[in-house]
Amino acid sequence: MGGQHGVAVVVGGSGGIGAGIVAVLARAGWNLAITFRRGADRAAAAALQARAAGAHATVHAVDLADDAAVQAMLHAVVSAHGVPGCIVYAAGPLVPQVHLSRTRPEQMRDHLIQDTLGFFHLVHAAIPLLRQGRGSLVACMSAAQFRYAPADGLSVVPKAGVMALMLGVAREEGRHGIRANGVAIGLIEAGQRQELERLGQIDAAYLAAAASATPLRRAGRAEDVGEAVAFLADPDRAGFVTGTVIRVDGGYSV
Repeated sequence: MGGQHGVAVVVGGSGGIGAGIVAVLARAGWNLAITFRRGADRAAAAALQARAAGAHATVHAVDLADDAAVQAMLHAVVSAHGVPGCIVYAAGPLVPQVHLSRTRPEQMRDHLIQDTLGFFHLVHAAIPLLRQGRGSLVACMSAAQFRYAPADGLSVVPKAGVMALMLGVAREEGRHGIRANGVAIGLIEAGQRQELERLGQIDAAYLAAAASATPLRRAGRAEDVGEAVAFLADPDRAGFVTGTVIRVDGGYSV
């Protein structure tokens, strides 16, 4: 049954990777608060899957660009579950594949607001709660931060800010018992990959080339990301781990 670890807030739990994280955390004994920006139906489906695993799961709408909305969401989570033991950041806007030379300034601004500033809003509102429960923060980021992928700047640049904020929390908040870590994600058979295929921005040849660029010669699963998140979230297994990044990328960044 869920709940032995308390509640984990999965911000972006409506996405393909986020839903995989939710499923693994539910099996690992966490209750879940699942947030979404637009995917209400997908968030509800993730919650149903978590409940089937024995977890108490709730769904919350939030726009991370709105600081007040983030604070209201966390207040609702505390009302429903109590103080969270872990907050997982698995959100971010859809990233079109475009070289920096062709990236419009307003595109970069919008991605920085939704991703980097949005994560800051979450961190700023969550720190007092995490201090209360000596909880942890896990931020999903990009493996391309460690081996740059051409045309991926709208992901790499904002996620570099996410990583910097995560490291700042690890360094500054450890004295309050807060741990902060990251998971760098490579080619995964879920999430943005499927939407980019639908939009025609990537195709089978692109995906085959991306898979061949990894030592394991394949794409990963959303649950692979979830297992890394579950390890970092667990205060018993990862209680002395902070400020680190696990690369779930099939070795792409080697």
